[in-house]
Amino acid sequence: MPAPLTVSFTASHTGPWAIDRMATVVGEGLPGAERLDVREGAGVAAVAGAAWNLHGVTSHLRYTHKNEASALVAVQEGLGRAGATCAALIPIRKSEAWWSLAQDDRRAIMEEQSRHIAVGMEFLPAVARRLHHCRDLGGPFDFLTWFEYAPADADRFEALVQALRRSPEWAYVDREVDIRLSRAG
Repeated sequence: MPAPLTVSFTASHTGPWAIDRMATVVGEGLPGAERLDVREGAGVAAVAGAAWNLHGVTSHLRYTHKNEASALVAVQEGLGRAGATCAALIPIRKSEAWWSLAQDDRRAIMEEQSRHIAVGMEFLPAVARRLHHCRDLGGPFDFLTWFEYAPADADRFEALVQALRRSPEWAYVDREVDIRLSRAG
């Protein structure tokens, strides 16, 4: 497994990703901005004057059995594909009721009830994703999920998001912002 990677998402008037739309799904939204810059590496400082800065860290797969992890690795493609000019950043926070559950109870809700991994697998390799954990970093969200896909796969991505939002797991989400982007230039 690769070492954890610190990733910063900065919304301002500069960056390679144009912010096409932002929608507050539940809870408090985020201030609007024109562009998004995604920077990787430790020590990346917050940008003064930015509308917002969000930081997360990649980590090992959680709530995932070995066979599920192997299946994901076998079909998921990486980020940065030339044709994947659409992206989504979806920051979420789960409720205290979620975090008060034991890990095996959370796993049961995520996979046995919600089929989170199985649903995601239906949309691979068209949609690439990377999860960033941030609950322990003191920010306003627990997870920052970054997705990339080709314009031709936009409807498939919408179907993925809708399927996940209809799941029992999403009853525990108390803050979610849906940010859609396109690669500028």
